[in-house]
Amino acid sequence: MSRPFRDTHDAHSTPALHPWLLPVEAFLGVWRGRGRGAYPTLTEEFAYEQEITVSHDGRPFLHYEARAWLIDEDGTPLRPSGRESGWIRVAPNGYLEALLSHPTGICENYTGQVTHTVIEMATTEVIRTPLAKEVTAGRRRYVLDDGFLSYEHDIAAVGQPLTPHLSARLGPDEPRV
Repeated sequence: MSRPFRDTHDAHSTPALHPWLLPVEAFLGVWRGRGRGAYPTLTEEFAYEQEITVSHDGRPFLHYEARAWLIDEDGTPLRPSGRESGWIRVAPNGYLEALLSHPTGICENYTGQVTHTVIEMATTEVIRTPLAKEVTAGRRRYVLDDGFLSYEHDIAAVGQPLTPHLSARLGPDEPRV
């Protein structure tokens, strides 16, 4: 069976980018890099490597997927870490809604704004399964600067107030030959 429709992370190939997504066009792509994480309930900081893919299929929403691996001080991968997938909708005025889910039983509903090369969003609701760890709020900020995607992710979890948790700087994925 042929697949006549496909996702793309390249705004210059088919399918055509929906006009509502023009405010987030620069975020399309595959981004890879490293980051640091910490939280008051963790005993120490950690380093991770991450890949984020932002793609579209011509309709007025983006598909967002992120996966990470814990790494040691030499950059050697130790084990898989965070993973999330979801959808981002953008209105013509830059208003943004995102729905992100995690395999750990957490689903986050965000609203926010995209302005030029910055996306800022905060949770309006966090839903979790009975076995999931307590997460009550999140805030994210993504910034494109000089060809790199940087982000900060704050969470309120396990009795702690909204606190910085993750930050990373990711570069565009290089084409593979």
